[in-house]
Formats: sequence, structure tokens, C-alpha cells
Amino acid sequence: MKWQIKTASMFIVMTLILLAVGTVIGWLFDSIMLGLVIMLALAVIFNLYAYFFSKKSALKANKARIVSEREEPRLHAIVRSVANKAGVPMPEVGVSDLPMPNAFATGRNPKNAAVVATRGLLSLLSDEELEGVIAHEMAHVRNRDILVMSVASTMAAVLSYLSRFAIYGVLLGNNNRNGYAFVIAIALSATVPIAALLMQLGVSRSREYLADETGAKITGNPRALARALRSIEAGVSAPANNYSDTSYADMWISNPVRKKSIFSRLFSTHPPMDDRIARLNDLAMKMESGKIPRFGAIPNKRGPLYE
Repeated sequence: MKWQIKTASMFIVMTLILLAVGTVIGWLFDSIMLGLVIMLALAVIFNLYAYFFSKKSALKANKARIVSEREEPRLHAIVRSVANKAGVPMPEVGVSDLPMPNAFATGRNPKNAAVVATRGLLSLLSDEELEGVIAHEMAHVRNRDILVMSVASTMAAVLSYLSRFAIYGVLLGNNNRNGYAFVIAIALSATVPIAALLMQLGVSRSREYLADETGAKITGNPRALARALRSIEAGVSAPANNYSDTSYADMWISNPVRKKSIFSRLFSTHPPMDDRIARLNDLAMKMESGKIPRFGAIPNKRGPLYE
């Protein structure tokens, strides 16, 4: 429940910021209604695009192709087993030719999902560890995280566009407020995109923690996922990994884009790997002691496996 509350709170704050920015832009154009209409139109357009085309774009950008069971029998068998345990339809199975060990899920809902593993991941992990990774990705599918993150990124993009639009409104507007209106527009342009980005990243990190927990409960084996994450982190951090597409970095189980700075944690799409592994090992101890039950297939129950 705490993850639902945290994610919902972030969306509420982003919505309030969106409404506030739309109102201010409308005020700069001498029409509050105009600002709100612009905000609504952009939000609808971006959300529709993300909803219908995010899967195709993600597969293409990450050099992934859908494979048959004949081509990848091991991966298909593991995905099918995890799907049954998670109580979701069998997703499409994809393989990316990228050499780094990693995986991601995409698709707007469980009936339209795809789970992708890289060649590097398939050669690196044991079946038990690969099952843990696939369960993490299946948790994203089951928890509707792809849709959640699409909406979050869309709202962040709309806020950024609106804040820039405010400056154009002042420069092109013909009103008596240009003096202090320009200061307000500059302030919006400087602060709103950063605030929106931080909110989006906060949602992303929360959903990663949730997917780790849900995936571990699906398999009943948190330690296997913890071992897999450790191996993936080492592979992704290797100098040979030259992945640079920041647009899709948040999709992977481990962020493949590494930027070392004092702000790296604040602006990271993923929680620190050491924290994720520590949480999984703690979950394993609670399962082993009987404090938290193991979960199997529950096809008639909707929502995350963490109540």
C-alpha cells in the first residue's frame, strides 16, 4: 500500500503543477482558459502517442526483435512459467542484440506486453537468476508500470513545453504586464522542468522497488534476483558498455547510462543497486522465517502482489 500512496501522491503533485503552469500561461496571454486548453491538448496528444506507440518505439530503439519459441526455447519456457505464476497472459518474447546484460518490459497492458532480454543477459545468468529477472519485468507488466511511467514522462514533457511556451507568450504578447510577467516566465522556464523531472524520476524509482518486491514474491526466490542484479550491475558498469540512449534508459532493469556526478543519485531513474539488493535479501529472510508468505499464481486477483 505504501508504494501506491507514494506514486499517487507524486501524480497529484504533478497534476497540480500542470494546472498551475497552465493557469499562469493563460494569465500571460490574458486568457486563463487558453492556458488550460493548451495544457489539456498537449497532455492528450502526448498520452495517446505514448499509449499506442511506446512498445514499437522501445523495441526498435533497443535493437530488439520478437522471437519464436523455436528460436529461443529456454527464454520462452522461463517467461511462460513466470507468466503463469504471476497470473498474466503470456507476453511476446523479445531478444536484443545489445551485448550488455539487461532486460526490459514494454506494452500498454498485460495483453499487449513484450518482455525483452539481451544476448549478454542470456549468456550470463543461470536459469534461476534469469527467472528472477523475468519475474521483475513481469511485475512491471502486472502492476501496469509501463502505463504509469508513460503518463509520468508525458506529464513531465508537457510541463517542460508549457514552461518554455510562457516566455514566447510574454515576448509575443501585447499587455501591460510585460515587466514582471517576463520574470515569472523565466522563473517557470528554469524551475518547472526540473521539478517535473524530479517527480518523474521519483515515480520511476518507486516502481523499480515495487517490481523487485513483486517479482521476488512471484518466484518466491528473492536471493536469485539479488544475485542477478549484482551480475547485471557489474556488466552494465563495464567500460565496454557504450549504451547512450537516455530516452529509454529508465526501461531497463539496470540503468545502462552511467553519469558520475554529485547529482547522479538525485537524477537517477533507478534506486541504488546496493539498496535494491539489500531489500531483496531482507525480504528473503522474512520469507524464510515465515513472516511474509510466498506467492503462486493468483489469476483472479488484480494489482501488485504486496498487500
